[in-house]
Amino acid sequence: MAAPCGRSSRWLWAAVVPAAVLCLAVRAVEEASTAEFDVRPGGEVHSFSRSLGDYTCTFTYSAQGGTNEQWQMNIGVSEDNLLFSCSVWRPQGKSYLFFTQFKSEVKGAKIEYAMAYSQAAVGAQRDIPLKQEEFEIAETTVSHREGKFRFELSKLVIVAKTPHDEL
Repeated sequence: MAAPCGRSSRWLWAAVVPAAVLCLAVRAVEEASTAEFDVRPGGEVHSFSRSLGDYTCTFTYSAQGGTNEQWQMNIGVSEDNLLFSCSVWRPQGKSYLFFTQFKSEVKGAKIEYAMAYSQAAVGAQRDIPLKQEEFEIAETTVSHREGKFRFELSKLVIVAKTPHDEL
């Protein structure tokens, strides 16, 4: 499920949904893991991946300009094992790298919600979402949209539904 595309409703969704999802995830996280990694410029394709139980999140990108930036990936599974979350972001807020491509993939779950941001909230700064046409959401991936993506990325949030047996 992607956020709605209307101009005023997009900002509402961009603010309310991540906050609600984060509250639910924080309230009922059974397991979580945070790892730091360097986003490296140079135009080569790089990947960073983390797993938790049966679920994996992989962030793949190519960037230009500047020097290495320290980023973080946080993954978690809800207490009831129904949700898997993956967040990738630059803790300092806005990235100064020029991203030529990005893709984040989850394995073991299907995406219910995803949002990409050109700026991550830190201090007095707020999250600034990418325009909906800049990225695309599929069943298990979120990626840049060729020809529409404006090369700015500072944060990516995915909440995926895990398979479970109904009684």
